[in-house]
Amino acid sequence: MPLRTHLALLAAGLTAATCLTAGPAQAHPRHACSPAVSIDGFSDALDKTTYENTYVGNLSALAMDGDGSLAALSDRSSLFRLDARTLKPRSVVPLADENGAALDSEGLVADRDSTYLVSSETEPSVRRYSRTGRLLDRLPVPDALRVSPAGRARPNGTFEGLTLLPGGRTLLASMEYALSGDDPTIVRFQTWRRTADGHFALGAQYAYRTDPGLGVPEVQATPDGRLLVLERGFTSGVGNTVRLYLADPRGATDTSGIETLPAHPEARLIRKTLLTDLVTCPSLGATAKQPQPNPLLDNIEAMTITGRTKNTLKVLLASDDNENKTQTTRFYALRVKTTA
Repeated sequence: MPLRTHLALLAAGLTAATCLTAGPAQAHPRHACSPAVSIDGFSDALDKTTYENTYVGNLSALAMDGDGSLAALSDRSSLFRLDARTLKPRSVVPLADENGAALDSEGLVADRDSTYLVSSETEPSVRRYSRTGRLLDRLPVPDALRVSPAGRARPNGTFEGLTLLPGGRTLLASMEYALSGDDPTIVRFQTWRRTADGHFALGAQYAYRTDPGLGVPEVQATPDGRLLVLERGFTSGVGNTVRLYLADPRGATDTSGIETLPAHPEARLIRKTLLTDLVTCPSLGATAKQPQPNPLLDNIEAMTITGRTKNTLKVLLASDDNENKTQTTRFYALRVKTTA
């Protein structure tokens, strides 16, 4: 692990292993980003590394696996399993579509039957894979959400986030950007219902309003059925904006039958509450390879919930370095209060 990261974690009274544990929350000195969010530490341990001749980076999604390990998805079709405490890779499997072509893999769910649900923003698609990377199933996608000209979605702006709601019966995927014809700040969240035979059928669709200029790279369901939503943007010469919201889809209008938004002013959007703008977090000694409003920030794209106490979630974030020398593969350990 890089010395600067180790020193930053020591300054927080932590070790890397403690910081990234997926076990029960423990008492630590906390570094507040806001009244609702604090950061325990960060790790650059995997930055610009390889494992079994595979580049460990381009990370777009995280998920806690059933065996306690951490699954990490690269948008270059590689699925890693990491030690949840040390981040050390344990295995890697390649993923491919029905024709053997690579995916632009963005969202990840470790399902209860030891399979993985993976979204790709190329078409877009959601597919199911075995632990060995064998393709098992493909879910239906509404025509409007397909990339133009087949649908109204923009390239590289489709299914980024993927999460199972509590109970495991509803899958939700978040679009990164708005459809053509929709208000540019309104993105659609598509759901699927698990059927009796274990497949997924199309379910309701909801609308979520982003902050101007930001997209949605990740979404995670909380134990009470709400959502943690990451909003992210980048300005050349300035750096990244990354905000974490708590959103509630309960009571939102099913927008699957609404062609353009907001064509129906009475349609209820998903309600959201800002938890923190990560620019306000203490930098903990982090350094940035390009201009950033806070050197801790990078292209944060992945998120998973690793543990919880009564009102506090342990949340792990990761950045996508795009195999770019000016970006960093960085993990961030947060504590998030979901109630006042």
